[in-house]
Amino acid sequence: MSTEIKVFENGRPDDAADIREEVFIKEQGFEKEFDDIDNTSIHFVAYNGKEAIGTCRVFKDDDKEKSYILGRLAVVKSERKNHIGSKLIEAVEKYIIENGGNELKLHAQCQAAGFYEKSGFSKYGEIGLDEGCPHIWMKKVLG
Repeated sequence: MSTEIKVFENGRPDDAADIREEVFIKEQGFEKEFDDIDNTSIHFVAYNGKEAIGTCRVFKDDDKEKSYILGRLAVVKSERKNHIGSKLIEAVEKYIIENGGNELKLHAQCQAAGFYEKSGFSKYGEIGLDEGCPHIWMKKVLG
């Protein structure tokens, strides 16, 4: 079955919240998963048939006009070797380019930095902690 990615421009859909709760709260132990940025972000959800299997969000970077920030990329455990994360990133990049953007940034868990490097992202800045988990800023020029 092929993966379909749907874009939600008016708030976080329940499917995105369910995946993020499963991955970030239950699996990884984060507590502060949901925030006000969800209300203004564009949410992407990957579906396999009717089953939601992956999600992420993107929002405009306040520091740079044509730059966006990707966050909360999560894929359900059973689908992690099926390139769902890469498909979500590709959908986000296409959306940003279609909307006049030219740069994508993200604050990656250090253990996931290699995944993002395979998608063309480069590390910058210092490693910092988010709820005790090491994170690094990464960016990619689009187009």
